[in-house]
Amino acid sequence: VFHRFIAKPCALGLKVQANGPQKAQPNAILEKVFTAITKHPDEKRLEGLSKQLDWDVRSIQRWFRQRRNQEKPSTLTKFCESMWRFTFYLYIFTYGVRFLKKTPWLWNTRQCWNGYPYQPLMPDLHYYYIVELSFYWSLMFSQFIDIKRKDFGIMFTHHIVTVTLITFSYVTNLTRVGTLTLCLHDAADVVLEAAKMANYCKCQKLSDLLFLTFAIVFIVSRLGIYPLWILNTTLFELYEALGNFPALWVFNVLLVILQILHCFWSYLIIKAAYKAISKGKVAKDDRSDIESSSDEEETVPRSKTPHSTITTNGTGGANGTNGYLTGGTCSEEH
Repeated sequence: VFHRFIAKPCALGLKVQANGPQKAQPNAILEKVFTAITKHPDEKRLEGLSKQLDWDVRSIQRWFRQRRNQEKPSTLTKFCESMWRFTFYLYIFTYGVRFLKKTPWLWNTRQCWNGYPYQPLMPDLHYYYIVELSFYWSLMFSQFIDIKRKDFGIMFTHHIVTVTLITFSYVTNLTRVGTLTLCLHDAADVVLEAAKMANYCKCQKLSDLLFLTFAIVFIVSRLGIYPLWILNTTLFELYEALGNFPALWVFNVLLVILQILHCFWSYLIIKAAYKAISKGKVAKDDRSDIESSSDEEETVPRSKTPHSTITTNGTGGANGTNGYLTGGTCSEEH
């Protein structure tokens, strides 16, 4: 409903392109290999196809690259997805800030442990937790439907750790520090989704500005505030207040794993930000879902015999397929 009646009209109003990647030229033999055997043919198979079709290997590689990209979502679809996430993050972050402003543990983290474990579960806190947990469950399951990116394993680990943390802190009533952690993490995500939407709208300067803002917010919140504020209270203040108990160690191990993931993503962000500063715009993300070829100037497959007029499945050797696909310019998903 959100995509159809809100996000899509906004995207069309902003003139976001509805077309997806360029389609590969039909070829029955290559299509059969792609659908029934492999989407990533090895060198031996490429040589065999080259002899069978009288195409050079590089042309066949470009065809497979373009055919893989053909299954990727269009810019319009990605804009709608980013707008949905932006709307959710903005709402839940605003809700979290408004809720935490009324709590005593926002400025004094030792208040997270006063009266533990006999702390009442307030309705606002319960709602906050349930909405966040539902959202991260949806992210974890949708990862198997969405395009698999290079950091699929790390993102899946992040979602598992996040869902486990939210559930574990809820069950053990460690919800006060949980609300601080949730609100802190949502801050950077709002800016990231805004940067992606600006990129899809081809507002490059705005996209670059938002991405650099995201980089600053992410690094300050995840590498600065998180360890000094969250980990400090869970590793030291919690132990001082309540002593040693099993849930403490499980909780802290999960929080430390989250911090390791923060460090990995910070490396990628700093790398992209450096390119943005040195080259004047945000470079393509290392985990982008678009595959591009370095052979941009070649748009048709070359026949191994220059004057060949052989046709295969209705496709002439000299008029084969355009295997080149241009890449995007902005960081995809954090």
